[in-house]
Amino acid sequence: MNQQVKEPQSSGSMYAETVIIHPRHVKKGLFRAAKWWLMWGLLAFFHLAPFLRWDRGPGAPSQAILADIDGRRGYFFFIEIWPQEVYYLTGLLLFAAITLFFMSALAGRVWCGFLCWQTVYTDLFVQIERWVVGDRSARMNLERAPWTAQKIIKKAVIQAGWLAVSAACGIAFVLYFGDAFQMMKDIFTLEASVGVYSFIAIIGGFCYLLAGFAREQVCLYMCPYSRFQSAMFDEHSLIISYEEWRGEPRAPARKGQSFEDRGHCIDCKMCVQVCPTGIDIREGLQMACIGCGLCVDACNTMMDRVGLPRGLISYDSITNVNSRAAGGPGNKTKLLRTRTILYTLLLLVIGAGMALSLGTRRTTEVNILHERAPMYVQMSNGTIRNGYTYKILNMVRQDRVYNLKVVGIEGATMEVVGGESNVTQMDLSVPGDEITTLRLYVNAPEEKVTDKKTDLIFILTEKAEGTELRSTSLFAGPGR
Repeated sequence: MNQQVKEPQSSGSMYAETVIIHPRHVKKGLFRAAKWWLMWGLLAFFHLAPFLRWDRGPGAPSQAILADIDGRRGYFFFIEIWPQEVYYLTGLLLFAAITLFFMSALAGRVWCGFLCWQTVYTDLFVQIERWVVGDRSARMNLERAPWTAQKIIKKAVIQAGWLAVSAACGIAFVLYFGDAFQMMKDIFTLEASVGVYSFIAIIGGFCYLLAGFAREQVCLYMCPYSRFQSAMFDEHSLIISYEEWRGEPRAPARKGQSFEDRGHCIDCKMCVQVCPTGIDIREGLQMACIGCGLCVDACNTMMDRVGLPRGLISYDSITNVNSRAAGGPGNKTKLLRTRTILYTLLLLVIGAGMALSLGTRRTTEVNILHERAPMYVQMSNGTIRNGYTYKILNMVRQDRVYNLKVVGIEGATMEVVGGESNVTQMDLSVPGDEITTLRLYVNAPEEKVTDKKTDLIFILTEKAEGTELRSTSLFAGPGR
């Protein structure tokens, strides 16, 4: 179940005891509204994106976002990535990492509190509990209650809801690896492969376990980000802060009581009750704080009730908090500073580099493999022959005609197994979206091969567009 770490007992046990956390519902507030909108938006995109279509021409997949394992291709709308272009994935991961650092420098753990899939699905699972049982007190009472038919039914409904959401998560994941419409039909008619059902079970199972039972334990013990988050912050980063100078000494508020000579914190513990990780932000920023801001909404609601200014708990920088504590305005947010400028420049460089590479990348790839057994053969007429495996990848979805010739050794001619022989150049037809493999021999006069290794240049020209691709290999000979 959802658990909170407690301090080890005096018995000397090396393991912390755990209790279930039942976060209280925040009915209104800026951060609660933002979490709802982002949660439903992210879930809608994740589940509906596989059904988006993109016309790539006849014979091409029409799914806008697709990882085609069988076709060894990745598609993202108009972008098509081949296996040998895995460096684009590296660039994307690097861009994502820098973006996370940039977000942290600006607004602390805003990713964890609003966008992380663990947070999104945990919020949804807690909402299912709330729909079935009620808010915090009702859920706590149900946990303490003896096992009756009513309790069993409510628990069963909750588990059924969690399993349904987890199954939907697993199904949505596998839809990115095949035609979504056909896969949906196959899945629900039990015609999908064992592999498909296995991945649904794995992804859905982790969703069920992590969002339903582990919850904040993922943030505390499994996610590495909480361990190094402090390195991402500085005095200008927006984080959850309790204004101790204003709140202490805390005490319960009685009707008609003056707040002179005491702090504004009424010790209602609402900030603790609404926290999804169960921490008390009044004790300072802690590793378990995910920056969701729900304690800010809860505290502002209580300040409104007792007629005190909002902001006792705020989403603000340490600089502003200290400024207000010293009697200053405390309303200056410094967005432009060394680390944010550096992160912005890195993002621009990486993004521009990837965009430039995508915009100028070749639509033809060549791979040459020189035969090594034997390195060369001397024919009966004295000419030296080298063998090659020559592969042409046509990355567009239409047939193309290429012209191939070799330079670098005077008098060298080519011969293709099953094709032309003793020619200095030849035309080759390559089907669209395919690799053509040629068994190629190059013959050169003995007197022109003066070294044991000579550079041989293959020039491949796409005849319609005139684009040229040069590839260098070696030509082996006896030498002199």
